[in-house]
Amino acid sequence: MSGRSPFVILGLLSCLAALPLIHRHFQPPPVEQRQTVVPAPASAEPPAPLETLSDAGPEAQLLRIFNAIEGNRLGDALQLTENLLGQYPNYRLAHLIKGDLLLARTRPIASFGALSDAPADKIADLRAEALVRLKAYRERPEDKFVPRYLLQMQPDQRFAVVVDTRRSRLYLYANDRDNGGRPRFVADYYVTQGKLGADKYVEGDKKTPIGVYHVTANLPRQKLADLYGNGAFPINYPNEWDRRQGRGGSGIWLHGTPSDTFARPPLASDGCVVLTNQDLDTVAKNLQVGLTPVIISPSVEWLSLDDWARERAELNATIDAWRRDWESRDTERYLKHYSPRFKAGAQNFAAFAAQKTQVNAGKEWIKVSTDNLSVFRNPGQDEVVVVTFDQDYRSNNLNNRMKKRQYWQRENGKWKIIYEGSA
Repeated sequence: MSGRSPFVILGLLSCLAALPLIHRHFQPPPVEQRQTVVPAPASAEPPAPLETLSDAGPEAQLLRIFNAIEGNRLGDALQLTENLLGQYPNYRLAHLIKGDLLLARTRPIASFGALSDAPADKIADLRAEALVRLKAYRERPEDKFVPRYLLQMQPDQRFAVVVDTRRSRLYLYANDRDNGGRPRFVADYYVTQGKLGADKYVEGDKKTPIGVYHVTANLPRQKLADLYGNGAFPINYPNEWDRRQGRGGSGIWLHGTPSDTFARPPLASDGCVVLTNQDLDTVAKNLQVGLTPVIISPSVEWLSLDDWARERAELNATIDAWRRDWESRDTERYLKHYSPRFKAGAQNFAAFAAQKTQVNAGKEWIKVSTDNLSVFRNPGQDEVVVVTFDQDYRSNNLNNRMKKRQYWQRENGKWKIIYEGSA
């Protein structure tokens, strides 16, 4: 077959071709202006020989299929699609592409999902999946950038999960303790989110929450309906900050897909984050109940390593100043670390300040240590960080150990504690 390819995929390839390449277009701002930077997409890998494709993930194989179609190599595209189906027999998107390729042998095709009896809504779902998969594959971040949220992981947190709802992507980062706890990119995966998008507010709104959470349980598939696939990992939504904002609902999990389904569309859950069963099995090996942070963002912000180190140092210094001022027994100086809007349970700032003034009056000395510190920036417009640590408090008349969680918010250029309590 010669001339223009008779197979058209509704602009998917033109959308991908328009994505800029990072090494050509991304220039960081000058040092004095540099803050948050979002790297442009990196270039895709060059096509690999057909015999090596069994080691490539779905996105890499889809890109090669579409490149073959664009190059009018429909025979190669069909072979690549059959290889993909050999790995993932339930992959509906691959079945649809195969059907179109077979149909293209007999007549020109002007749409994606050209079968006359194909349901329009299902075709739209598969088109959306193809687009977000391929764009995410092209936009994979470079090693010199890290998610802004992972400022400090505690030593026993081996991995962190960051979800980008706009890109329908889950990023897995390791806690690289050999490099001072710097987040190190491990892998990324396609995910499904709530039918009505992100920023959950109430029960039943079919949205995925935005915030900093932690894995709270590991539910095996034997205890679950088939909808949840190979297992589920609940997270602690709503957290303390959600409740302060009036957000409600429950039952937000990371989980898999039904046994007859390889992947679900990008917008298809009731609020959970859904992976393919194969990807869930891989990610599950790295999840620690009660420890692994799961940060869900509407669009991940990326920092250069220099900016990440500066933000981390600033916050660590601020937290340590709070600790030292508590030890000083100078109650006025200590209370300056708290926001006038501070609230923990039924206690507001005025009640908290009165209690601390009374308690400190009976102290001859105070020693406080903050071990196993983690600092995670909350996604969204408000500048909020979540701080968790093991607190060892000792004084002349009381010794106490607890796991404490604080929420710090930037007010008038200064970080202030707006909530604290037991974690």
